Amino acid sequence: MKLVFDCRYTRIGRHDGISRYTAGVVGALKALIDAGDPAVAGVELTMLISDERQLAMLPDLPWSKASGPTSVLEPVVSLQVNRLAPDLVISPMQTMGTFRRRYRLALTVHDLIYYSNPTPPRDLPGFVRVLWRLYHKAWWPQRMLLNRADAIVTVSETTRALIARHRLTTKPVLVARNAADLPPSSVAEAAAEASGERAASKALVYMGSFMPYKNVETLVRAVGDLPGYTLHLVSRVSEADRGRLRAIDPDALLVFHDGASDEEYSELLQNATALVTASLDEGFGIPLVESMGHGTPVVVSEIGVFHEIGGEAALYAPARDAAAFAARIRSLEEPAEWARRSRASRAQAETFSWEASARALAALASGSPGRSRRR
Repeated sequence: MKLVFDCRYTRIGRHDGISRYTAGVVGALKALIDAGDPAVAGVELTMLISDERQLAMLPDLPWSKASGPTSVLEPVVSLQVNRLAPDLVISPMQTMGTFRRRYRLALTVHDLIYYSNPTPPRDLPGFVRVLWRLYHKAWWPQRMLLNRADAIVTVSETTRALIARHRLTTKPVLVARNAADLPPSSVAEAAAEASGERAASKALVYMGSFMPYKNVETLVRAVGDLPGYTLHLVSRVSEADRGRLRAIDPDALLVFHDGASDEEYSELLQNATALVTASLDEGFGIPLVESMGHGTPVVVSEIGVFHEIGGEAALYAPARDAAAFAARIRSLEEPAEWARRSRASRAQAETFSWEASARALAALASGSPGRSRRR
């Protein structure tokens, strides 16, 4: 069984969500293969890249090169992939070209956010942004893309339910969840033991973009209602967004890190009272798993996927209710409550793993879920 994993969405230098998903799952598949795990018996894994610099972010595996995923050649990239003679190709996106493909194909849907929040990511080329907006004006293009595949992968039960609700595909849909590389359990244990100090730190962390659906404005208003609290905004931020957020409440204590390293982000989590996010919609929420893995509680909007990720460990508030966010955060000022949430958070984070997701995808390689003929 020759399995090709599409790694062309891997970022150079620093992962984003899809890039981290790719590296996490491929790394876990490699580990299973190296260990001789029966789940991947006979599987030969090859990575498909578009830039050799991507290899620095990926495990040491055989690889082959093809055109980039935003290239005008993408509709016919399958002709390049055919030369590898794969039995199965798994792509972490749903847009991989399929013209005259001669292999089974699994496409991934991470979320359906952009149907209700149509602003495209700012880092996409101009012509892709135009196509992006057109694509998300109706459901039929999504159905057309998904039904070209043999199976569909998604990262949460929430998104799988949405795919079913909107009848986006007739193909089998399986869940291979996002995860995070958790620190040693000793980090979380130390956090719980330092509950008094952490509860009193009054440091809040936000990790994410500043796109409209992220609803960062509610977090700024909540911090404005919390004297002594500081909101650390970790991601890269434009001057326009920085000025806009500061203008919401001049009394809110905001620190813009403008792109912290993984080490700096981890240090912030290890010293924070909570991670906070008020997203209106998400397909998953890796920062929640990252924070809970550190034993740091999360205070998040009460959307379905956050309940799926945070379980009983998280604290929830209506997405646009700054006062409710402030109240949930204040509840963590009690050291005993903080310690309880901290321990529950680590336990919840440990329910997510790249190995579990790799095993779910290995079932595709065996042909068990929804095997269909090669075309």
